[in-house]
Amino acid sequence: MAVCHELGIENELVPRIASMFGGGMAGTGEVCGAVVGALMCIGIKHGREEPTQSDEEGYVLSQQLLRRFRDEMGSIQCRELTGMDLSTPERLQEYRNSDVPLRVCLPAAGLAYRLVLELLQERRPEA
Repeated sequence: MAVCHELGIENELVPRIASMFGGGMAGTGEVCGAVVGALMCIGIKHGREEPTQSDEEGYVLSQQLLRRFRDEMGSIQCRELTGMDLSTPERLQEYRNSDVPLRVCLPAAGLAYRLVLELLQERRPEA
């Protein structure tokens, strides 16, 4: 949402689309939801409108985002970042009662936000 606000994109579907990103894709521990959200923002700005269009620029930016995030955080996988399994209600409650959201997830979301804005601003056409 924050990146969309920065880009001047307002759409009530954005928070709904991203709702299942938490816990590494619906609690599975896979790719960090902040990373997926950042990739979604790149797609909003540089994604294809037609299947025949090139998506090369979006792929280049996405690969740079993934590399930079991994370099700074050590992984893009939720389970590796948090050290926790969030796939059961009990484990999810354990996560919520821990310091992991503040120690890991908040910084990961901040990093993804910063990186995607940097990448999108680097690619802005000159006026």
